[in-house]
Amino acid sequence: MTSHDYQLLIITVVSILLLIFLITSKLRFHPLLALLLTAIFVGFTSGLDIDKIVKSIETGAGSTLGETGVTIALGAMLGKILSDSGASDRIATAILKNATPQRLPWLMALAAFIIGIPMFFEVGLIMLLPLIFTIARKLEDSNTIKGSAYIAIGVPVIAALCTMHGMVPPHPGPLISVNQFGANIGLTMIYGMICAIPTIIIAGPLYGKFITPRLSVKPSDDLLQQYTNDSNLTTSQPISTALAFSTILVPVVMMLLHAIAGVCFKEQSLQYKVFEFLGSPIIAMFIGVLYALLTLGYLRGQDTQQLRDALGSSLKPIAGIMLIIAGGGAFGQVLEDSGVGTSIVHLADQFSLSALLMGWIVAALLSISTGSATVGIVGATNLLFPLIQADSSINVELLTIAIGSGSLFFNYVNHGGFWLVKESFGMSMGETFKTITIVQSIVGLCGLVMVLLLNAVINLF
Repeated sequence: MTSHDYQLLIITVVSILLLIFLITSKLRFHPLLALLLTAIFVGFTSGLDIDKIVKSIETGAGSTLGETGVTIALGAMLGKILSDSGASDRIATAILKNATPQRLPWLMALAAFIIGIPMFFEVGLIMLLPLIFTIARKLEDSNTIKGSAYIAIGVPVIAALCTMHGMVPPHPGPLISVNQFGANIGLTMIYGMICAIPTIIIAGPLYGKFITPRLSVKPSDDLLQQYTNDSNLTTSQPISTALAFSTILVPVVMMLLHAIAGVCFKEQSLQYKVFEFLGSPIIAMFIGVLYALLTLGYLRGQDTQQLRDALGSSLKPIAGIMLIIAGGGAFGQVLEDSGVGTSIVHLADQFSLSALLMGWIVAALLSISTGSATVGIVGATNLLFPLIQADSSINVELLTIAIGSGSLFFNYVNHGGFWLVKESFGMSMGETFKTITIVQSIVGLCGLVMVLLLNAVINLF
């Protein structure tokens, strides 16, 4: 560790405190402005050139919007079609049928577990928002739950999606480590599932039951109207439950086929390239929107101008969300370009720990400091690779899961997912911390514990 390393770590801590102050103090800065101001502060204090600061902000914001912005917009369109046609209400009714309020969080965790197999966290959440809001609103109207129904239904979904995103291949993060370490992807998936199930239960339904009575979260009226209104496009033709479910599952199945193709075909084969194209989040969501337009709109005789207006109006409530996420990307990129990640690696090098624990810690610190789980995974993977080559006794499959779970730990203000959850559910900073930040911290810690336990069991045989 050099003095510059310590300086960068101090700057990182101060920048996060500054960001929190700007948003929560009497200044009440808009999150986008606060993120940009904090990013500039980090750039100047860390010694980045002026032109590099601008470049980092543009790159971070642009890449974040490029990765998630269009997908979120398509997800909003799909959600609008589902809600206006009554399809989301039909799905909610099917789930609520014969389900007690106590069972609903478990059912939603199961649904998110399945959907989360092929989907990124942000994509899965956008896909499930119509369902979360519709079920939560019905639960709220029934007066059978104390506290926020949106937290009761949303927390299990958040827990399941983020767990699958970081710990189970074929998500890109775990695949990075699988490929670098030469791990067995099938065995990694099995170990990942074993670690994921108890993790989801603890971070999802159980923590949700604890935190629900303590929060009174309710999304904005605009988003609630967008995702729970079932009257605008409804005709006399009833929507079947099978059709409603097929509409939401089309992009899920396409992404899942892409994941399966990664196991069955070589990356250079034509089959893999076809599934890779069709299963990419943007294309899968785009085809899902077209399928919904066809089955829930055109074939049911909906007015085409009304459909177009509905899709246009669906983008208004989420425009601010996308810009805030872009601001988070800019902040994270400036932190990364300032060299914070290198300082974290130097800090980790000073401690003598087992490979599994070292991988988790490095991934967690890099993810926290840079705002990117992927950066955490890549950094930890590269740092641990020489150790893998020197010690063949290390279980590389479990190390992959340890690194993935570490990358999920403490999702906070420089993560795009933090702002997506905050703005989607209409939370304050404190409420967002108590939900996604605590949930992902539980996921990260439970993932580590499960990895260590599984490693101990394997070593016995």
